[in-house]
Amino acid sequence: MSAIALNVAPIFILILTGWLIVKMGWFKVDVGDVLGDFVFKIAVPTLIIRTLVEADFHGASPFKLWIAYFSGVAITWAVGHMVAKYVFKQDIRIAVIAGISSSFANNIFIGLPLVGRSVGDEGLVALSILLAIHLPVMMIAGTILMENATHKAVGGERRSTGAILKQIGRNLISNPLIIGLMIGMSVHAIDVPVPVVLKSVIDQIASMAGPAALISLGMALNKYSIRGNVRIAATMTTFKLFLLPGCVWVAGHVLGLSPQWTAALVLTASVPTGINAWLLANRFGTGHSLAASTISISTLLGVLSVSVWAWLLG
Repeated sequence: MSAIALNVAPIFILILTGWLIVKMGWFKVDVGDVLGDFVFKIAVPTLIIRTLVEADFHGASPFKLWIAYFSGVAITWAVGHMVAKYVFKQDIRIAVIAGISSSFANNIFIGLPLVGRSVGDEGLVALSILLAIHLPVMMIAGTILMENATHKAVGGERRSTGAILKQIGRNLISNPLIIGLMIGMSVHAIDVPVPVVLKSVIDQIASMAGPAALISLGMALNKYSIRGNVRIAATMTTFKLFLLPGCVWVAGHVLGLSPQWTAALVLTASVPTGINAWLLANRFGTGHSLAASTISISTLLGVLSVSVWAWLLG
């Protein structure tokens, strides 16, 4: 447990540090947004490039990895949706937000630093492969479901699936994570040696990704207060922190993933809800308080869930 604490505690201490920086008035919350942009657009893509360039895939197929993770997402999302709709008697749009809040892991700002510290480079390879399709799959599914739910709830014109995919596709083409993934895979494929000076620069920028991501997340949490829908948010938090990683753990073993890849997927599945759940709620103008409360509660309890799963994984 002491070894687990050494890996897990710094993650959440850095988040707490970011939260305190804003709460004590040293920086405005907007500074966290700027730092978050640096992480998302520069530091994390650089980390992904370095990881993939140096990766040894051992001939492993990514499809088992994707199936293992997204089967867990599908189960958790469906359970969260149905519980919100039939147990808490929520509007169908709120049920969609509940589903995505229970299954959308913050695998960039928390998952990457955690997996890097706990599993190492092989774990980062697995997470980088997951990131290649994670954001597109989650945002496409969330947007299509919200479009349909909104049409059923309030009527109006419904965009076709093709129109939705076209819009999301345009956004993804310029997404820094996708660009980083493509560069990393391309350089890995052609096996071109990276010049020493350039490698030194890449290493230094990549090393900023973890600490900067965690501090910026802590600063951003000042915008996501716990308000309303606390019971349903606590339920979705339980699904997010325990049901999702449990499903991924089972799927990883059934599909025969390596212990390192399984550990990486389970750990990133056990981290708190990602901010994208709130962004989707904001895009459709409903479910803000549920998404915000789930983000905050899951982050508060994340140190527990991550520690438990790290201990179970050995």
